[in-house]
Amino acid sequence: MGKFVIRETNTGIKFDLKATNGQVIATSEVYESAAACKNGIASVQKNAPAAAVEDQTAEGYAEEKHPKFEMYLDKAGEYRFRLKATNGQVIAVSEGYKSKDSCENGIESVKKNAPDAEIVEE
Repeated sequence: MGKFVIRETNTGIKFDLKATNGQVIATSEVYESAAACKNGIASVQKNAPAAAVEDQTAEGYAEEKHPKFEMYLDKAGEYRFRLKATNGQVIAVSEGYKSKDSCENGIESVKKNAPDAEIVEE
């Protein structure tokens, strides 16, 4: 089972969602407080399982309603995703993936791991 790891940064507090194997599959923005960070985690847990996938790498892609995962190509040509909540706020982002399949696997991993992931503070 995955876990959310809350940690302090130089500028605030953020979380990483880690898969069972310890790989980081999604990360958050930097929050000002632990309470705000935990609200972000709750939002990922609530929104991820039902979120549609909007493949922005496909020509003429269909726009999905929120909550949704947006899959896109970054400036380096790598595949990434961001999870947006029902209000359109970005609540988690991925690392860069070399292949579209790997990015899709990352999305599935967030959908699977987020709802029941334990929350750990470092």
